[in-house]
Amino acid sequence: MSIKILLLEDDLLFAESLTDLLEDENFNVVHTPNGQEALDIIFENKFDLYLLDINVPLINGITLLGELRESSDNTPAIFLTSHKDREMLKNGFMSGGDDYITKPFDNDELIFRINALVRRNKPKQNECVAKLCHDEVHHRIFYDKQELELSKKEYQLLLLLMTHVNAPVPKELIIDALWSSAESGSDGAVRVYINRIKQLLPALQVENIRGIGYKLVS
Repeated sequence: MSIKILLLEDDLLFAESLTDLLEDENFNVVHTPNGQEALDIIFENKFDLYLLDINVPLINGITLLGELRESSDNTPAIFLTSHKDREMLKNGFMSGGDDYITKPFDNDELIFRINALVRRNKPKQNECVAKLCHDEVHHRIFYDKQELELSKKEYQLLLLLMTHVNAPVPKELIIDALWSSAESGSDGAVRVYINRIKQLLPALQVENIRGIGYKLVS
């Protein structure tokens, strides 16, 4: 399975060169030039690693990673930085960074650091419910050993049902888990995602518990 990397870098020429380097090593790279776009992409996709420049437009790399860590996103992250200031590096690690490399850097060293970090964060085991298995490190769910292509909310919903397998999950709990206080969740929106799960996994038994919520039956 190809390692999927989000690259946050506003220097477009450098980003293009770095993307070519990583893709030559068989990594799957998604590049974005600003922090807000990175946040939007992460919201809809799952990655194995974040490569984050610090000084980028809209949301800087340190603030971005801090927000991701607060939302329980533990994806490994390496800062790409020209900063040598100790306080800046301290802030990077305090925000949840796992490693950093200072520009300009040796290409082989970067590849070594990426492989070492990804290898270190490989899950020792998966949590399974029948044919459904959850990789908690990389935030992926597999069915019959095949990875499911899920949006972030679909992933959160299916994980919630797996966590409470054979027990009703109240609609209020689902709304609280899938939507922040600044977003607008509803019973109708929950039904949309439940139906998406059912369409994706027709063999899965998800029951509607009238007036309460939904239940995944193992």
